[in-house]
Amino acid sequence: MFFVRPVSSTDLRAILTSAVASEPSYPEVGATSSAVLPFGYRHDRHEVLIGSRADFEHAAHGLGHWAAHEGAGIRIFPTDQSVTLDATVLAVVSLGFSKMVAPCRIVSVLSEADSFGFAYGTLPGHPERGEEAFTVERRAEGTFFSVRAFSQPAEPLVRLSGPLGRVAQQVATRRYIAAMARYTAGAASGS
Repeated sequence: MFFVRPVSSTDLRAILTSAVASEPSYPEVGATSSAVLPFGYRHDRHEVLIGSRADFEHAAHGLGHWAAHEGAGIRIFPTDQSVTLDATVLAVVSLGFSKMVAPCRIVSVLSEADSFGFAYGTLPGHPERGEEAFTVERRAEGTFFSVRAFSQPAEPLVRLSGPLGRVAQQVATRRYIAAMARYTAGAASGS
């Protein structure tokens, strides 16, 4: 949803209430956890080393509390919502004088000794249709952060934007990666 006016907390609560009652806007719920992403969508796969093996716990904590998103300039509403299976959140992005509000539901959570992550899927009102997964993993070489996604435009404005919408997605992914690298480096430096 795009707004060219200020969006209040009351507005966000109303959008969230509607989103909680909604079903995902795509049929392949949970597909980011499979080896092959669904046909008919754009696919994204990015992975980067963000720290040493010792940085894993801090990186996992940050990911579970939206460090990738907040560091990328995406505000999560409600602000106190941690990553929990079936939680519904709004990703709020400022675009100059306008705002984009994107309803999402957490469709999977991975919590193991050497890996932590989650995937959220789009709900009606999100400008895209699909799913995005974020994972931190401890390996012999260090701690890695990955983003996997499949998506397609859902709103007419996004379809009309053509390659600009795609560029916006790629910029957001680069910002997620940079945010997690900064967050992890902050732990290593003691800040």
